[in-house]
Amino acid sequence: MALESISIRKMEKQTQDFYEAVVVMSKRAKQVLNNRIAEKMMVSNEEVEMGVYDQIFDKNPEDYQEIEKATTVAVKEFINGELVWKNSEEEA
Repeated sequence: MALESISIRKMEKQTQDFYEAVVVMSKRAKQVLNNRIAEKMMVSNEEVEMGVYDQIFDKNPEDYQEIEKATTVAVKEFINGELVWKNSEEEA
């Protein structure tokens, strides 16, 4: 599940500008992470009754599910050509 080294040739298939590739992948990783946080907040709000803050819920280590890191997801999506982006260059 660890991120492996990436061939420069694979990145060149998507864009010729490496800076652009890094920016696209980092923005996508941030989106993935924000989506996970939002989903976690929605689930936790559904589980806890409103107004009950004095109860502490124990987390069972056996229930832990390991998911891919947001950076790994973003890099894989970029390399596989699943990301679409626009250049927002201003014309002078």
